[in-house]
Amino acid sequence: MSDSLPFPGSARSGRWWLLAGFAWLLAGTPAALAQKTPSQAADVYTDAKGVLRWQGSKQEVALFGVNYTTPFAYSYRAHQKLGVNLEKAIDQDVYHLSRLGVDAFRVHVWDVEITDTLGNIIQNEHLRLLDYLVQRLKQRRIKIILTPIAYWGNGYPEKDTAQTGFSSIYPKGRAYNNERAVRAQENYLAQFLNHRNQYTGQLNREDPDIIAYEVCNEPHYRQPEAEVSRFVERMVQAMRSTGYKKPIFYNIAESPTVANAILNSPVQGFTFQWYPSALVGGHTLQGNMLPLVSQYPIPYAQDPRFSSKPRMVYEFESADILQPVMYPLMARSFRSAGMQWATQFAYDPLAIAFANTEYQTHYLNLAYTPAKALSLLIAGKVFRDVKRGQPFGAYPQDSVFNNFRVSYRAGVSELNTPEEFYYTSTTTTQPRKPAALRRLAGTGSSPLVTYEGTGAYFLDQLATGVWRLEVMPDAIPVRDPFATTSLRQPVVRIAWNTQPLRLSLPGLGSDFTVRGLNEGNTFQGQATDGTVRLQPGVYLVAARGKNTGAFTAQTQVGDIRLGEFVAPAPTPLPTQVVHTAPTQLPAGRPATLQATVAGADAADSLFLVAQHFYGRTRAVPMRRLTLTTAEATVPADLLYPGLLRYWVVVKHNGRSTTFPGGFAGSPQDWDYAPREHWEAQIVAAGAALPLFIAAQDQQRVEVGGVNGAGWADYVTSGNGQLALRLLQSPPSPTPIPFADATAPVAFLRAYFGDRLASRAAEAGAFRELVIRGRRGAGAGRARLVLTTRDAAAYVAEVELGDDLQEVRVPLSAFRPGAQLLLPRPYPSFLPLSFQTPGPATLPLAQAEVLQVLLEPAATPAPAANARPFLDLESIYLR
Repeated sequence: MSDSLPFPGSARSGRWWLLAGFAWLLAGTPAALAQKTPSQAADVYTDAKGVLRWQGSKQEVALFGVNYTTPFAYSYRAHQKLGVNLEKAIDQDVYHLSRLGVDAFRVHVWDVEITDTLGNIIQNEHLRLLDYLVQRLKQRRIKIILTPIAYWGNGYPEKDTAQTGFSSIYPKGRAYNNERAVRAQENYLAQFLNHRNQYTGQLNREDPDIIAYEVCNEPHYRQPEAEVSRFVERMVQAMRSTGYKKPIFYNIAESPTVANAILNSPVQGFTFQWYPSALVGGHTLQGNMLPLVSQYPIPYAQDPRFSSKPRMVYEFESADILQPVMYPLMARSFRSAGMQWATQFAYDPLAIAFANTEYQTHYLNLAYTPAKALSLLIAGKVFRDVKRGQPFGAYPQDSVFNNFRVSYRAGVSELNTPEEFYYTSTTTTQPRKPAALRRLAGTGSSPLVTYEGTGAYFLDQLATGVWRLEVMPDAIPVRDPFATTSLRQPVVRIAWNTQPLRLSLPGLGSDFTVRGLNEGNTFQGQATDGTVRLQPGVYLVAARGKNTGAFTAQTQVGDIRLGEFVAPAPTPLPTQVVHTAPTQLPAGRPATLQATVAGADAADSLFLVAQHFYGRTRAVPMRRLTLTTAEATVPADLLYPGLLRYWVVVKHNGRSTTFPGGFAGSPQDWDYAPREHWEAQIVAAGAALPLFIAAQDQQRVEVGGVNGAGWADYVTSGNGQLALRLLQSPPSPTPIPFADATAPVAFLRAYFGDRLASRAAEAGAFRELVIRGRRGAGAGRARLVLTTRDAAAYVAEVELGDDLQEVRVPLSAFRPGAQLLLPRPYPSFLPLSFQTPGPATLPLAQAEVLQVLLEPAATPAPAANARPFLDLESIYLR
C-alpha cells in the first residue's frame, strides 16, 4: 500500500517564476489539488436575514462534504481487527477527501464511548483520535460541525461492546425527560466544548474551524411539547455557559409532531437529513431513481420562525444505489431549499472499504467506488455554484443546468467549464474550452483522455504544458455491496494493472515526457502518439523540452504535495469471473454475453463453454474488451428453444479454471464433476416475458409498507406456489405526520429493464400484462404502474377476486399518470408521487420498472382481526 506523505506545513518558496505560475493554484482545486472555501481567520455569524456568513469576508457559507467515523464504534474496531494503524488510516482518508474537494466534515460523536453515566468526559483513544482527525481536517482546510450527542450504541453492525456513557442507560425516548439523563447531558456538553484538543491546543468551543454544533443526533420526541422545549433550552444554556458564541443547530426533521417546540426554541439553525431511497434494501437498486431527488420541499419554509435561521443537512445518501448521478441533483435540491451545509453519511474508510461492512446500505470511497466518488466531487461544485433558494423545474429526461449535466440514460454526471472538466463515466461531451482547461478528473474515457482502466484519474495543470497526473488502480466489483457483507468477503477488488493512457491536451503534444513522483515510483518515459503505458501512481507529464526540475515530490501546491498518493494494495485473491445470467434469451438469434474478470493476466485465454441442455456443446473464444471485461457471442444454431447452460474457462499457463465456482479443469473434461453453471431459458418469439415471479425474484425486488400503513411477506398460496403478500396494517392510534390517508398502503417495485433488453426486438409484439394473484376480503384495489427510463409513468387499475386467478390487463389500458416514489423517501414530509410528461401511449420498449400498489380498503375489514391483503404469484408480459 502506498503511503500518503506527511501533511504539508507552509508552502515551499521555490523559484519566483514557479510561484507566479502557481498563483492561480495556491487556493487549490476541488478535483485537483483541493480547491476549497478560502481559509477563514474568524468565525461565522448569522445575518439579519438568517444567512450564515463568514465573519471576515461576509461571504455566504456553502460547504459540502461527508461524515466519517474512524475514531469510533465499528470502524474503530474493524481497523484494529485488521491491524491497521488508525492515525495512518485517517491520514490516507483525509487526503482522499481533499482530492474530492470536500470542505465540510460532520460526525455524531459516540458519547457512549467517551463519557461515564454522569456525563463526565473520559480521556481515551476515541477522544484522542477525534482530536487527531480534527487536526488533520484543519490542515486540509476542511470545516467542521460536530454533533456531541449521538444516543447510539457502538455495535452496529455487530452487537454493542463495553459502553461507559449515559446513552447506555438512557435511550433516546427517555433522554430528554429524565432528570438524571438531562443533567448528564448538560455536564457532558459543557465539558465537550471546554475540551482542549491535544494536537491543536485549542478548546473545541474556540476552534475557528469548528464553525457550529448540532446538539444531538436524531432525537425521538413525543407530546407534550413543553418537555421538549425545556430540554432544548437547557441544552443550549449548557453550551452557552461555556462562553461559546457560534451557532447552535437542532434537528427539526426527526420528530415533526413537536416541531413547534423546536421552532420556538433559542437555537440558531435547523438540521435535516435525506434518505430518498430509504435504507437497507439488501441489494443494489436499479432503474431511474432521479425523480426521488428532484426536489426537497420543507413544510416550514414559509414560517418566519424557520425562514429567519440557517439550515443544514447533517446526513444524506442515495442508499443502495451505485449510479453516479444522484449526488449532483441532491446538491441542487438542497441549495434550492436554502441549505448552506450538506454532509453525506458516511464515507467508507479506505482500510475497510473493500468489504463495505461499516454501513451496508451506504458505499462511498474514492478507490472502491470511483465513479460515485467523482459524482460527490461534482455535487460539491453544484452546491457551491447554485444560488441558495434558486428554483429549478421538475426533473426532465436529461438534466442540464448551469455548467452541469446529469444523465440517467448515459449513466454520467459532468461539470464542464472553461477551466474544469469532470465526468463520472465515459463521455463524448466536448470540453467547452480545451485550451483554457486547468483541471480534469474522470473515470473511463473522454475526448481528452482515452483509458480502459476503471479507477479514477486527476489531471492538474501546474504550468503551460506541465500537468500533474494521478491514476488510481482498477476497482473491480465482484459482489453486490448492499447485500450481507463481511470482512472475510471483498465486494470490490483492487488491481494494479499497467494500461495504456492516451492524452489529447492542448499544448502537451503527442510525444510528452512522463516522470513518476510518488514514493517508489521510478518511471520515466515518453509518449508515442500521445499514449503511454502506466501503472497507478502520480506522474509529472510535460510537453517535450519543458524544464520540470523545479517540480518535485515535495513541492507543495494548495493543500497537498505533488508526490502524495494513497491507494490500496492489490487484492490478494485468485482469479474471479463475475456474471449474472439473463433470465431469457431469444431463440434463433446470436446472443452476446459479457463477464467481469478479476485477476486474469493479459496473456490468459478465456472461453465460453455453452451447452444446449442434453444437446450440442460449443467452446467460444471470449474477446477481452479490457483487462477486466470480456464477451463472447453464442451462435444462433445453439439457441433453439430450450435451456442454455454455460461456463467461463480461464486458461493460465496451460491450466484451466472454470467459473462459476473457480474449479480446476474444464466442463469439456470427461471427469469434470462440479455441478455449478449459469443458465438461461431460450424462448421462441411470442413467449411470455416475466416481470415478477415470487418464487424466484425475492432478491431483485423492493417490497414493503407505505408510511407505516402496510407491510409485506411471502406466503404459500392455495396451489402450493410462493406468493408475495401485500398487507394493510391496522389503523394506528397515533397518526403519522404528513401521511396521506388516500395513499397506497403497500407496494411491490420490480425492475425488469434487463429482462426486456434481452428481448428488445419483440417489445412491440407484447399486448397485455398478465397478473396471477388474488385479493383478500376487504382489501383495496391494485394499481399497476409501468415507468420508463425517462421516469414517465403509465397507470392501470386491476380488480382481483377472492380466488387465485389470472387477470389480463391490455397494455392499451395504461394511461399517463404518476408513479409512487419508492422505496419511500425519508423524512416523511417529502413528496410521495412524481409525474413527468411522456408519450400519450405507453412506449413499452422504454419501460423498465413495474409498481404494484395496494390501495387502502374502501370499507373496514369484515372481522376485527382481519388483515386486508393482496397475493401476487407472478406477473408477465404477453
